[in-house]
Amino acid sequence: MAELGFPKTSRLLNAADYKAVFSNAQLKVSCRHFLVLANRNTRSSARLGLVIAKKNVALAVQRNRIKRQLRNTFRHNKELLNKLDVVVLARKDADKLTSKELIDTIDSLWQDLHAKMIRTAAKNQDDR
Repeated sequence: MAELGFPKTSRLLNAADYKAVFSNAQLKVSCRHFLVLANRNTRSSARLGLVIAKKNVALAVQRNRIKRQLRNTFRHNKELLNKLDVVVLARKDADKLTSKELIDTIDSLWQDLHAKMIRTAAKNQDDR
């Protein structure tokens, strides 16, 4: 059961962690409802930060539902995102998605991020 938790080691905890991702995002994937920024880190696992603005998702119930689903799918896809610091930003109307659509959208973003990470790693290898 512990492997399905969301410990502090899996979170971006302070402003400096978020700023590092925002200022030099090496990987970006997006869709109509979310923007995902990521940086490689030196830790052994991935870390997640969430930015779900009240401006974009007005109701606290909906913001909490989105955060819960993001954390849940992150836990299940953590192996794909190995050694990345990830920040997910919700865009307008993200709260209009049904639970199934939300999970499918987030899962596809994790897959896209993983594919992009592999492509950039291969490109960096070729450049050397």
